[in-house]
Amino acid sequence: MQRRQFLQAGSGLVVSFSFAVNTLSHAQGQTAGKSMVKTQVGAWLGMNTDGRVTVYSGKVDLGTGVRTALMQMVAEELDVSLTQIDMVMGDTLTTLDQGQSAGSLSLQNGGGTLRQAAASARHALLAVAAARWQVNVTDLVVTDGVIATRQGEQKISYAALLNGAPLNVPLDAKAPLKAYANHKIVGQSIPRVDIPAKLTGTFLYMHDFKLPGMLHARMIRPSGQGGKLLSVDDSAARKVNGFVQVVRKQDFLAVVCKTEWAAVKAARALKTQWATPNTLPEQAKLYDYWRKLPVAKNEAVIKTGDATQALAGAAKRIQATYDFAPHTHGSIGPSCAVADFKDGSCTVWSASQATHSLQAELATVLDIPKDRIRMVYLDGAGCYGRNGHEDCSGDAALVSQLVGAPVRVQWMRADEHGWDPKSPPTLVDMEGGLDAAGHPVAWRSEFFIAQANGTLEEFPLLAAVLSGVKRNGHYTGNLQKNADVLYQFPNIQTEVHRLADTAFRTSHLRTPGRMQNTFANEAFFDELAAAAGADPLQWRLTYLKEPRARAVLEDVARLSKWQSRSSPAAKAAGNLVRGRGVSFVKYDNDRTFVALVAEVEVNRKTGAIRVTDVWCSHDCGQVINPDGAINQIEGGIVQTISRTLLEELHFDRTHVTSTDWASYPILRFPEVPRIHVSLINRPEMPVWGAGEMAPTVVPSAISNAVFDATGVRLRSVPFLPAKVKAAGVA
Repeated sequence: MQRRQFLQAGSGLVVSFSFAVNTLSHAQGQTAGKSMVKTQVGAWLGMNTDGRVTVYSGKVDLGTGVRTALMQMVAEELDVSLTQIDMVMGDTLTTLDQGQSAGSLSLQNGGGTLRQAAASARHALLAVAAARWQVNVTDLVVTDGVIATRQGEQKISYAALLNGAPLNVPLDAKAPLKAYANHKIVGQSIPRVDIPAKLTGTFLYMHDFKLPGMLHARMIRPSGQGGKLLSVDDSAARKVNGFVQVVRKQDFLAVVCKTEWAAVKAARALKTQWATPNTLPEQAKLYDYWRKLPVAKNEAVIKTGDATQALAGAAKRIQATYDFAPHTHGSIGPSCAVADFKDGSCTVWSASQATHSLQAELATVLDIPKDRIRMVYLDGAGCYGRNGHEDCSGDAALVSQLVGAPVRVQWMRADEHGWDPKSPPTLVDMEGGLDAAGHPVAWRSEFFIAQANGTLEEFPLLAAVLSGVKRNGHYTGNLQKNADVLYQFPNIQTEVHRLADTAFRTSHLRTPGRMQNTFANEAFFDELAAAAGADPLQWRLTYLKEPRARAVLEDVARLSKWQSRSSPAAKAAGNLVRGRGVSFVKYDNDRTFVALVAEVEVNRKTGAIRVTDVWCSHDCGQVINPDGAINQIEGGIVQTISRTLLEELHFDRTHVTSTDWASYPILRFPEVPRIHVSLINRPEMPVWGAGEMAPTVVPSAISNAVFDATGVRLRSVPFLPAKVKAAGVA
């Protein structure tokens, strides 16, 4: 396409969808008399006299396209045009708490409520019109928010029918939803409504937000985890033009200036002394440290048959240990927040994925009631879990309280890489047994994972910990999920140990636990298949009975043109060898089926691995927006290839040392593989998620592909060239 053609096409898109962001302030202004009772339709939907519909969602769009998909669900059930809808997301003044936007549950849970509210509103409005015209509801049709009799003799819009009154009708959990055969908007690849404004630079990102009289702050961090501030010398910082003051509360320290650049210069000029303990383990001995930690809790123990006895009698026994390194979130844009503390209340503009629970976290930091805090969500850099957004919000709120003015806090790259919460390490011991005919007789696994200590609302924000507020230690999500396998083996024993770790400040990072556990399970399954001389894809089909599980495997075999093989393949001559690996997951073992084939190219001389192609078959039930789902699947695959091949947290005994892109590299554009996605749409089934599911199977598929290419099994993520060479690929 020529430049002129591109611009001409782009201008049409902007005209068509500019409503998505430009109506933000208009929609957020509709608060007077709004219901906040979750069983009332008015808590979720509002309708203006001009016929525009405002949707109030407790879920937020983290760049995943959820905004567009939720609009589709509401528009479909309410029978209005997509262009009639305004979205308010994550504003705690006007939206109800639907839980954090995580776990790929925004459409499944959040969307389900909005869909039911829209259906309830439609049925209630139809009933009013039918009574007014003395006809049956079945004699009415709705088009773009206008109710009419089938012959068109009578017509009235929703807005005219309401005449300015709120939608004070009950949310009917039994209000029938549209038959999927009648869907006109759901199931269509509607272009994301936020993209045109992002392309033209008119989208309001968190980082662009400003308030009158706003000051700028930069955080001054300890020299390491647990550091105590001994002294501060601000004499040089005071000479910076625009300097306002240094704020301190115990070990919480920031410099505040009139401009952002002044804050950067003043922060660099500030001289501090810290006392820092050795709280982190030696990186080279990480998994020795991890294995020796005290067990806080044993959970999710699965036992079928007698694995110990079956292993003792097995003709062949295979043992392996898998580990998965801690990762940082690596958001491309560092975190940012703006706070305005005034008259005992605080409003915070944040890119947090959990604005409602963050109210409680900030209430403790500021020592004010939760209901005196308002969180307003604005899009920021993608997080895929709890990165620095919440901590940055805490920083901004406390600095604003201490200086008595609105404050913008922008983290630096070293803040983001060095101080965002990390995904915890994972260690897994596996053992399996085969009989003389090569059939599996036993499966035994033992998982060593981080504990969950406290609730999300009790998460230890940096602002809380450094300012002396005592907080509980960790929140890491359901890390035990997908530890248990679905394969129907006669004897299975799985044990999960939650470890009492205090060294790492951890939180959930995309597909927490599920990725690590599936890596061990699916790679070890391949080890057993190889020991049995079996085709790894066919072996999965043999021991999976659930039809939808089998369907994605059969579909990915078709998609990838899978050729039956017993890994490893015959070694090719030369330094570059190629192989394929397959992996499967049913996410949480209760939703979304994924099968994935990865093809890799391994350089036996350098140890470098390149993923050249990925084929993914994906069943997430009813697909709301096919293009949006594929976007999420592709993005998750790319990010997880990066985590699998390149990303590793580095640290010494006091602090994280991988604080830039040189020390924590991520996948670059030339390294992105060709990705082929097959969506199995089941419109008659419930809606499930797509953001976290495909990433879950990427590390195991790559490990299996490398084994297929080289005969070497990689069991330690990331698969760095030095590890690959040490494993003996040459």
